Amino acid sequence: MSHAPASRASSRLAAAAALSVLVLTAAACAPQEDSASGDTKAVTPGPSGSASAASCPPSALRTRTSGKLTIGTDNPAYAPWFEDNEPANGKGYESAVAYAVARRLGYDRAAIDWQSVPFNNAFAPGAKTFDFDINQISITDERRKAVDFSSGYYDVRQAVIALKGSKAASATSVAALKKVKLGAQIGTTSLDVINDEIRPTATAAVYQKNDLAVAALKNGQVDAIVLDLPTAFYITSAELEDARIVGQFATGGGAQEQFGLVLDKGSPLTACVTRAVDALRSDGTLAKLEQQWLSDAVDAPVLK
Repeated sequence: MSHAPASRASSRLAAAAALSVLVLTAAACAPQEDSASGDTKAVTPGPSGSASAASCPPSALRTRTSGKLTIGTDNPAYAPWFEDNEPANGKGYESAVAYAVARRLGYDRAAIDWQSVPFNNAFAPGAKTFDFDINQISITDERRKAVDFSSGYYDVRQAVIALKGSKAASATSVAALKKVKLGAQIGTTSLDVINDEIRPTATAAVYQKNDLAVAALKNGQVDAIVLDLPTAFYITSAELEDARIVGQFATGGGAQEQFGLVLDKGSPLTACVTRAVDALRSDGTLAKLEQQWLSDAVDAPVLK
């Protein structure tokens, strides 16, 4: 039994309590080891109000600019992912997703800075000028060598569009596309589909941007182009009404192709951004935004 004076005992109790708080705080902020892989990962935020969400407040996030979140995307920014080529207006699926992620991280609209980043630059090796980039960029093992990805925010399929009445427009199988001239944007999984799945007899035409591929189709320089399905629906309904969707590609036995947010390799934000995306998927936000902005991308025939 202690015989210390009451004032001294109170001081010791206060010091012990303070030390406990410091230990708990340090444990909450320290990187956590993944028991399955042995990798060290930063603590990630969970749904609003949870302990894990509290571990990633804006004041603790190491963004490029203190108190700000810098988001990159391409220019032009295409519908239905963005509206009116204005990412900051919150309209379009990816603009809405970006703001939803930002809210999960504790940033309001006034704290968001948008930056123009060409598609290929977003996942090229080297330091990034953004905190995360959102631009229909599919998660691949090859790209992971140069950048980090969040978990997927959209499950995507690739599709083929061609001018109505053309030979390509009547194709009902992958084999029927082998002898037509195809095109796609450089560095995309759309181009990978051409080279790896269709394997056409003629080398695919490659374009810096999708609008150049669309122009080539319109001008007869290619017979068909490959794009993600929502973009294909938008182009055939709003930009090139004499074109049609020939079909979409099945995912096959491989993993579902997904778009992910791109971050600098080893970014201290990756884990927090990933948990934010996971929370938006879990609470139904991503599904609601998809229904709002991508509802026109309904079923298209599957090419086999």
